[in-house]
Amino acid sequence: MAAADSLQSICYSRGSLRLLDQRKLPLETVYLDIKDSSDGWYAIKDMVVRGAPAIAIAAALSLAVEVSNLKDFAGSGEDVVVFIASKLDYLVSSRPTAVNLSDASTKLKEVVRRAAAYAGAQAKNVFEAYLEAAEILLEDDVASNKAIGGYGAAIIRLQQNNGKKLSLLTHCNTGSLATAGYGTALGVIRSLNSEGVLERAYCTETRPFNQGSRLTAFELVHDKIPATLVADSAAAALMKEGRVGAVVVGADRVAANGDTANKIGTYSLALCAKHHNIPFYVAAPLTSIDLSLSSGEEIVIEERSPKELLNSRGGLGEQIAASGITVWNPAFDVTPASLIAGIITEKGVILKEGGDSFDIKAFADKLTGDQ
Repeated sequence: MAAADSLQSICYSRGSLRLLDQRKLPLETVYLDIKDSSDGWYAIKDMVVRGAPAIAIAAALSLAVEVSNLKDFAGSGEDVVVFIASKLDYLVSSRPTAVNLSDASTKLKEVVRRAAAYAGAQAKNVFEAYLEAAEILLEDDVASNKAIGGYGAAIIRLQQNNGKKLSLLTHCNTGSLATAGYGTALGVIRSLNSEGVLERAYCTETRPFNQGSRLTAFELVHDKIPATLVADSAAAALMKEGRVGAVVVGADRVAANGDTANKIGTYSLALCAKHHNIPFYVAAPLTSIDLSLSSGEEIVIEERSPKELLNSRGGLGEQIAASGITVWNPAFDVTPASLIAGIITEKGVILKEGGDSFDIKAFADKLTGDQ
């Protein structure tokens, strides 16, 4: 059994960042030292760290480490703003589909811009403002995830039939390894289990990188949650047998109408769930929502290395496919809002009010008005 701290994917103290190398799980627990934003970029691009919330935090903290250890920066507060903005733009290029990363970048740029605007602001004061803001991202993520878990458990409990326990199906990895802790979709499963209403969690392999079999299964076993691993292609048969009460997945980007980009294979699950009249939920923090996109057609889908399909272990092992075959390997697909029952956030569950799409802007505006 893995040690409890092995589920902590991000280990940070000021001036030091270590990321759990999730490519080696569940067989090895190895942490990589991240010295600067370049190390952070490669850790994200190469899937050392993955999951939209964790990607944003790892990027911000990799730059925080670089800033903490920076010697003799020759420049003004305004020079720091340019320096930070350039580094953040570089980090965003590592995984363009994950909106949390670009959202964090935008907010951090604003923090340093405001810090530099104070009369006589020195470079060290602007750097300090960045460090504090990056560290707050780490602290806030766990609280956000626990709120998502609570709201998700509440809406899914409504699906209970005569008090019977429910079994949920999830895809990819959305737990402690994809966030700063607890998780989004897996956080919902954790909450239901703690309330004693979870019968079983089913997790897919999540080909080709196997985040489900390597990571989600690892977390479920670690937490002693009753769980079963299924092949991606077995999900429809599982639903047909009546063994799935609800499907809950995470998100890398949600458009204003509710169309959702998530790990490849999510769209297939949503179609199967719709056919079998099973509610399909997306669990994600509000930072995963991109109101600048009217629909999922505007979401840029990252294509990954052909090696993930040509070689075993998501590209890390021996060749398993015929030499010379061409490969199409999109990292994500887009599930239309019409297939989604609700979007679970840390501020509540967004539901449709007639029609096939969500009015997420109205939900966000109401939150702003309530503050």
